[in-house]
Amino acid sequence: MSGSLLSIDGVWKEFHGHQVLRGIELEVQPHEVVSLIGASGSGKSTLLRCVNLLETVDDGRILLDGDEITDPRANVDDVRKKLGIVFQSFNLFPHMSVLENITLAPRQVHKVTKAEAEQSAHELLTRFGLEGKAKAFPDQLSGGQQQRVAIIRALATQPRLMLLDEVTSALDPELVREVLEIIRELKQSGMTMILTTHEMSFCRDISDTVCFLDGGVLLEKGPPEKIFTDPEHGRTRDFLRTVLEAGRF
Repeated sequence: MSGSLLSIDGVWKEFHGHQVLRGIELEVQPHEVVSLIGASGSGKSTLLRCVNLLETVDDGRILLDGDEITDPRANVDDVRKKLGIVFQSFNLFPHMSVLENITLAPRQVHKVTKAEAEQSAHELLTRFGLEGKAKAFPDQLSGGQQQRVAIIRALATQPRLMLLDEVTSALDPELVREVLEIIRELKQSGMTMILTTHEMSFCRDISDTVCFLDGGVLLEKGPPEKIFTDPEHGRTRDFLRTVLEAGRF
């Protein structure tokens, strides 16, 4: 589709003879929020890792801003400058302060001056309610605060696209809300995002497009009101019924 920020074109990925992704086709438009849902092992996280070039695709291609990033000649470092990725484990450097964690990539990868990187970091910390934590170390923060710092660290490089992989799954329930509020704020600011989540009510509220993956196949996609109220496939209905019974709505 013309104007897509990200195009995933017939992507296949195999691990040890097992097809984890099977011909994925997906277009992501600028400022769109796309949620990937499905059971564990359906391929959601692997798809994000392929987009960030943490995994190589076996077939198909991925285009970012019209450039094929899965071309072996593509500069991986240049591609990742345009992407921010946040995992369920916070992956903060424990020996660095919050400020140092946030400014590391802008300074070393993007060659931003220390003063500029720190000014931007302080602005982001203030924006997301952590202005008093710049000098703190990760083990002095709650899980929710650590995940917020991880998101801020990804934002500090001013990415074109944010990838969020189950960013609330490692958090206690009372800490989930503060992280979801950050994602909601990012949507309001126009950030393009692809996220995997088991928080179905949040997914329904924030997404422009919801994709249901099953056994490595993108079985169904559409606006949240369609997917959650009138899904076409029985597998989608079964998954949503299971989620509802588990109290995840």
